[in-house]
Amino acid sequence: MCPLMTSGPMSGAVPAAEGADGRFRSGRSIRDEFGIDGRSSDEYNGPMASIDSRPTVLSVHPSTPNDAVRSLGVWVRAENSDMLVFHYSLAADLSRVRVPPPGVGRLADALWKHTCFEAFVAAADAPGYHEFNFSPSRDWAIYRFSAYREGMSRAETGGAPEISVRRCDGALELESAVRLRHLADLRDAHHLRVAMAAVIEDDAGGLSYWGLRHAPGKPDFHHPNGFALEVARS
Repeated sequence: MCPLMTSGPMSGAVPAAEGADGRFRSGRSIRDEFGIDGRSSDEYNGPMASIDSRPTVLSVHPSTPNDAVRSLGVWVRAENSDMLVFHYSLAADLSRVRVPPPGVGRLADALWKHTCFEAFVAAADAPGYHEFNFSPSRDWAIYRFSAYREGMSRAETGGAPEISVRRCDGALELESAVRLRHLADLRDAHHLRVAMAAVIEDDAGGLSYWGLRHAPGKPDFHHPNGFALEVARS
């Protein structure tokens, strides 16, 4: 396990491990679960996977290759009645990746101009969605869209996400817990559609774009095709 670099209140949380019955139980890191080099995400070319599927890896957009990255694993789970936890595990030559330095964690815009982990979440039957940005600096932002790339506004969250970051030689892990109680579109939804993504900045300032699915054309994390995960909530 990488040593803790910075942490919020969730610093001890790690992703769950899958048991023989297909359910996940806490106690292992995402790197222990599927290995530092990740695994294929071919299943996301088919129907949406449920929260009970194994962790998967993001793929880079073909127009923005980055050979410094070996794999980028992701995981999302629902906790309690109003929380989503997002986990990202980057395996890379970090000497060739620009990682924002640790900070106090504040609300900030344009985090996607540098290395940043992202998620897009929508109620299963709604056109609107929320965009979540999490920087390794622990800066964050949450936006609401009324439809595909329309009606953007800053979301009222009632508080900052709880972000933990771990870094060691060749690996960077970020976990962010977000409470949904102030996000009315998501708070009462029993089924959520989720897209997980990342922007990785190389040592020359170039950006590569990573997602579960990529729509035709230029990188577009907002595209409906990217919402490849389905999360069931009680």
